[in-house]
Formats: sequence, C-alpha cells, structure tokens
Amino acid sequence: MLNLQLARKYSKAMFEIAQDEDKLDAYGKELASVKKDFASAPQLKGYLANPQIQRSDKKQLLGKLFKGEISDTMLHFLCLLVDKRRIELFDAIEEIYRALSNEARGIIVADVTSAQPLAAAQQESIKAKLSQVTGKTVELRLHEDASLIGGVVVRMGDKRIDGSVQGRLQKLTAELLANN
Repeated sequence: MLNLQLARKYSKAMFEIAQDEDKLDAYGKELASVKKDFASAPQLKGYLANPQIQRSDKKQLLGKLFKGEISDTMLHFLCLLVDKRRIELFDAIEEIYRALSNEARGIIVADVTSAQPLAAAQQESIKAKLSQVTGKTVELRLHEDASLIGGVVVRMGDKRIDGSVQGRLQKLTAELLANN
C-alpha cells in the first residue's frame, strides 16, 4: 500500500512536469521505452535496486545507457529514483503516469479480446464505435483467447461487453437451465 502511494506521488510529479512543459505524450513514450528496456533486461533493474552498489555507479550506468535515448528530464527522474531507492516502483509509476496522461487527453483504453487476430479494418471499426459510445478517443489493447470461439470481449474500466460466441453459449445455457 505504501509503495503504491509512493508510486502515485512520483507519477503525479512527472505528470505535472510534463503538463508544464507540454510533453505529456513525449514523456509517456519515454517512460514506456524505459519500462520495455527494464523488462528485456531484468538484471539491469536488479542492479539499480541493489542497495550494496554505490548510487553514483548506478547513475553513471543510467547515463551511459540512456544518454541521447531519452530527454535530460527523464534521465534526471531515473537518477532521482535511484537516489531515493525507488527504482523498483518504476513499473507502477509508468502505469499510473499513463492513466493520468490518458485521462488528461480524453483517452480511454479498451482491452479487446478476440479468438483470432483482428484485421486493421476490424480494429478501426471497433475503435470508431467505442469512440461514438463513450465520446472519447479510444486506444485498443489487443488480446487473443481461442476459447472465445469467435466474436470479441471488450473491457473499458469496470464495463464489460461480451460479444463472443462463448459468452452467447453461456448465456443460452443459463437461460435453458433457468427454464427447467
């Protein structure tokens, strides 16, 4: 709980800096890029979180890895996380920042699960329909689940729209059992 509160504070601070500099999208992309780098090299994050390693060595490594790849502001932010021993919160910070940024820009993220990969035209159709319904810009996060058989399941926040064959079969089964 404490870690989540700390992550919120750091995310909010980065978000406010991004708003002041009018770089919500740019800093969001940089945070996502760093998160991807940490995920592809988990030993790097472990090294940065290790309390036995000097902070100056960690910051020097960050400089070598990210100088020219990310903005100076973002590099300073990473160094701050190292100084405060909060680098292990980075993934949560990035997620909270993304949510704050999306809310500020009127973007809602929809998780769309389908049985098979969706064609670009299908994705655009779903995006357009959801934008029309919500009145916001919609970004899709695509997932696959062969057990759906066909159709899609859409999740936006706490709302769930089940248009899958599996969902229809379950609904039909429940109705048939209720009638007996």
